[in-house]
Amino acid sequence: MPETTYDIAIIGSGPAGYTAAIRAGQYGLKTALIEKDNVLGGTCLHVGCIPTKALLFNAEIWDHLKDAKEFGIEGVDARKLNWAAIQERKSKIVTKHTKGLDFLMKKNKVEVIRGYGKLTGPEQNGIFTVDVDGRAIKAKNVILSTGSEARMIPGLQADDRILTNIEILSLKDIPKSLVIVGAGAVGVEFASIYRSFDCEVTILEMLPRLVPIEDEEVSKELARVYRKRGINFHTSAKVEKIDKTKSGIAVTFTVDGKQQKLEAEKILIAVGRKPRTENIGLEKTKIKPERGFIQTDSWMQTAEPGVYAIGDIVLGTPQLAHVGGMEGIVAVTKIAGKPGKPINPEHIPNATYCHPEIGSVGLTQTKAEEAGYTVKIGKFPFTANSRASIVGAHEGFIKIVSDAEYGEILGVHIIGPQATELIAEAVAAMSAEATVEDLVWTIHAHPTLAEAMLDAANSVFGMAINA
Repeated sequence: MPETTYDIAIIGSGPAGYTAAIRAGQYGLKTALIEKDNVLGGTCLHVGCIPTKALLFNAEIWDHLKDAKEFGIEGVDARKLNWAAIQERKSKIVTKHTKGLDFLMKKNKVEVIRGYGKLTGPEQNGIFTVDVDGRAIKAKNVILSTGSEARMIPGLQADDRILTNIEILSLKDIPKSLVIVGAGAVGVEFASIYRSFDCEVTILEMLPRLVPIEDEEVSKELARVYRKRGINFHTSAKVEKIDKTKSGIAVTFTVDGKQQKLEAEKILIAVGRKPRTENIGLEKTKIKPERGFIQTDSWMQTAEPGVYAIGDIVLGTPQLAHVGGMEGIVAVTKIAGKPGKPINPEHIPNATYCHPEIGSVGLTQTKAEEAGYTVKIGKFPFTANSRASIVGAHEGFIKIVSDAEYGEILGVHIIGPQATELIAEAVAAMSAEATVEDLVWTIHAHPTLAEAMLDAANSVFGMAINA
């Protein structure tokens, strides 16, 4: 039989890799998707976004039940949490979508090759050879989408007490107490989940505020709500050491030069993710990683012609599933010679699924001012939104950062109910180069949470209707 030469070989089947594979199949390109694990979907589907959000939804329902009387529902005081059933539902969701990916690969004629793939060097006569556990896979182009793994504090190893995103998702019981190191998206989401289930939670964050990449007012509001929810946190906190005790762990940390000690059953290390770019053959190419990340151009092309990088391994783009997915589409579109658009970094939404949720896009007020803009701010609280009253979720606001001269939308920052859904309107508006004035004249259905966007836009001009 003649040897198969693929148009594209993709190494890694997380959201970046599988999205690239599907788009390549849709373009009629002969595509190989190489995956070292026995399931497709990567971190996001199996030990990241999907199972975490499943638990957050359970936590939200549990919180609603605590307020059942307010909604006129009685007789639920004897409610009982079945943690095993919660974990089983989470696993069913993951399994369903894993099967969905298997189906999509067949539908789009993508050949899935199981094994550990790595580059063997530059192309020879227009063909790359990817080594997959000793098997040579030939391809005209290679896309690297090998993903990331949780960073661990030096000297520590994950086990049944010292947890990463992997271990915390499969706990057999809800811990009575939990310390979380890091107040980024992962840290605040797990804090939200386990606090809802009555765990004593303390967050330790090295930087001066929770969710440090978000607008300062969003951080301030989350801090206020977390205090109200009984979530403890220390910012500007430096973790000195973590010891195991008879029944759990002890953390020594410093705040304002004062050393403190805290004991808990478990500790979650949520200090970011490192790219998986070791042992994938980069040293045999022109690619020179920076801190493990790979530099690309705007079409995801690396320094090695014909080799593209997408997802969590890319230098300078956020480690988010939806970014990786779009980077996959950008790379494949370029390879296929079809018309496309590179990613605009200012139009990437951030979504954090803690309660209250956070959704944001573009520049924060501080960043816009630092960039030299004269800004006009519009801000509208959910307390004044009728749908928020109906669903019993009054925390938070929508904040629009705009350019005072031309009305350009520079950034939108939401904390509150369904913020991760509402941010899509802002992303679409900014992508279409709509102005604040365009938003003001856009009719929003009533009663909706989305109307808060209309009021926030009007508020830029000091003319919000409902406040």
